[in-house]
Amino acid sequence: MMKISLKSVVPIIFASITILSCSNQNQEKINTDKKELAEIFPKGEKGSSETFTGNAYPTALVNSDSIYNTVVGNVYFEPGARSNWHSHPAGQILIVTDGIGYHQIEGKPIEIIKKGSVVKCPPNVRHWHGASADVGLQQLYIVPNTEKGIVNWNEAVTDEVYKSPK
Repeated sequence: MMKISLKSVVPIIFASITILSCSNQNQEKINTDKKELAEIFPKGEKGSSETFTGNAYPTALVNSDSIYNTVVGNVYFEPGARSNWHSHPAGQILIVTDGIGYHQIEGKPIEIIKKGSVVKCPPNVRHWHGASADVGLQQLYIVPNTEKGIVNWNEAVTDEVYKSPK
């Protein structure tokens, strides 16, 4: 019967962990290089050109009702796509699930948002959000207190505003 000592097993475990770690890092690099987003939710239908510039795909996930009074959805923005200026009577919360993009509250500088970013859009404050020029963006949106209203859409964000220094 062969005896295995702890001293002989530890280096094997360490080497295995190192190899797996390198493999995961390489996979992340591959995904970043491809600039493809991991779709968590269905992409949905292309959004209206009256509310989006470029290819954006909004999908409702939770519709408002008398119990929750909240709308939740997902928007998949292809590179360069963005929402029009808009506001929400009760505000909005964005949670970026993948990609890189921009968010701007009117009168303030454009902010870069990326996977893991959480953005609070104050009530009745005009803002816009969308993908960067080179990488798409996938975000969850949460609109609370829908009894106050959901969204007020305004004009398109101009290329000049979109391309202004970040």
